[in-house]
Amino acid sequence: MNFVQPIREKETIEAIKEYLMKRSHRNYMMFVFGINTGLRIQDILKMRVKDVSGDHLFMNEMKTGKRKIIEINPTLKREIKRYASSMKEEDFLFPSRQGDGDPIKRDMAYKIMKAAAKKFKLKDIGTHTLRKTFGYHMYQMKKDITLVQKLLNHSDKAITMRYIGLDQDAMNEAMRGFGL
Repeated sequence: MNFVQPIREKETIEAIKEYLMKRSHRNYMMFVFGINTGLRIQDILKMRVKDVSGDHLFMNEMKTGKRKIIEINPTLKREIKRYASSMKEEDFLFPSRQGDGDPIKRDMAYKIMKAAAKKFKLKDIGTHTLRKTFGYHMYQMKKDITLVQKLLNHSDKAITMRYIGLDQDAMNEAMRGFGL
């Protein structure tokens, strides 16, 4: 698996949202869903409309098997309402265009993210970028690594710091201020 980075600049996030919306409401929504929940792509892609129709998401993470409850924030709630208004409760939130009723596959989600990365000349971007972007910006907002650790279901704060790129940011900052 390739090492990916969070998208650190909010302006870039907004530009990607605009880019994706012009091409596909589904792809835009997948991006918005990921950066607002911090879920892994395999958990995002299995979501059905009924799973996001209330105030909370209730789920078991595929990777860990852990039970997770996520309050749907107002931004995401508004976007879901707009996106899913004509969908049935049993529909997958991110349906394949194959017409088979299945959700898009992980490799298609990856292609969507790589196309956006190419457009904006971003490196080290993949589907996990959505989750890392969520963690990075949650930390920047709350400055609480324990909270982010719990939201991401990590076992250790050091893992979370490295995962969301804070270790790299600190090393970069140190190098910018260093010189002999």
